Amino acid sequence: MNQAADEIRALLQTYFDAWYECDVDKLKAVFHPSCHLVCVIDGALDDDDMAKVYGRIARLESGANRGDARHDRVLMVDVASATTAVAKVRLAIGSKLFTDYLSLLHLDGRWMIMAKVFSFRPLGEGEAA
Repeated sequence: MNQAADEIRALLQTYFDAWYECDVDKLKAVFHPSCHLVCVIDGALDDDDMAKVYGRIARLESGANRGDARHDRVLMVDVASATTAVAKVRLAIGSKLFTDYLSLLHLDGRWMIMAKVFSFRPLGEGEAA
């Protein structure tokens, strides 16, 4: 399973770079097209499909362009089998610090994010970033 964990960590680096650069092509390289990003905002479920996510990201100014500090961190990778894994990561996007739980499947010879459940808070609030 070490090879799978290494492959997932490489995918996560692309994931971090994609968000920091607001690079839709890099995001498409790590997300399965049927993935959804879900969280709770003001007590209500927020459920975005990838078309909505890509449209939003394409309009943002990237952290790279602003010179934002990076707060990328892999907190956990758990490889359950040759085809199933989960990762917990932390990263900053703009003024928010995100904690993401990523469900991954190995399909068509590569790992892909199939679902993302996340939370966020203002950067600098609570524990150290």
